[in-house]
Amino acid sequence: MSLTRNTGFAAKTSGLGALIFLFALTGCTPSSPQPSGSSPASATESATASATSTSTPSGAATPSSTASATPSASATPSPDSDETKAPQDGDRVISSTITHDWAWPGAKSPFKTTHSNPVPLAPPPAEPLPTLYAIGAGQHPSDTPPYDQLSFRFNGAFPSYDISFVPELIADGSGLPVPMPGTGAILKVVFHGAQAHTADGKGSTVKSIPAPSIGYRALTRYAPAGDFEGVLSYGIGVGRPGTAVQQTKVRVYEVEKIEQGRHLYVVAIQLDASSWK
Repeated sequence: MSLTRNTGFAAKTSGLGALIFLFALTGCTPSSPQPSGSSPASATESATASATSTSTPSGAATPSSTASATPSASATPSPDSDETKAPQDGDRVISSTITHDWAWPGAKSPFKTTHSNPVPLAPPPAEPLPTLYAIGAGQHPSDTPPYDQLSFRFNGAFPSYDISFVPELIADGSGLPVPMPGTGAILKVVFHGAQAHTADGKGSTVKSIPAPSIGYRALTRYAPAGDFEGVLSYGIGVGRPGTAVQQTKVRVYEVEKIEQGRHLYVVAIQLDASSWK
């Protein structure tokens, strides 16, 4: 399977750079353990992914119109780019790319990344779109700048996505506000051409998530906002560093990797935590 990548702002690392990035990711502090959920299964898929920061996403509708069931938080934080398990033989970073460097994605300057994936990605019974496998959270206080991270781990390929700060998180479909208590600002992430439910609409593809109330200084919480017809949405709560809500900068990494025997496509959203030092 091959995918086309067009990146408006991408700085690719490989070789030693990829190894250094893997070590940096493994050194973070994950979110606190939560009640038990499903154990991840082993699988491998190969793909070459690509992104661009300017073109319009072309997400495709899924056969299902039923929203997925909500996965339970796991006892062990998901083994994503914020690893909590020791690496296994064969674990490796295939590529790591900064799709958006530190900036403030406001309403007039949102982050936009497009991946051109075939639909379906693979013949049935495989899912037709990239599927969300796990969500992970971690702190990186020793990096420059220090940051908190929420990472979305997909099977199959990287989806397209838009990221911007919004005044309120609105649920897709119902149009109702989604509560985000304890946040100073809300960052909305909309994945296009992706899903978190099985093809029959009766189950979730997500095997592991942190508790919704994460409690970091920059990253306070997250909440799902929709999973319908190839559009998957989440809100990320950003803390209040002082008396006024500052424009917290955001960086986005994409990491393609083999981990625990699974081929994963990680979209890691990083929040600058410098204001809380």
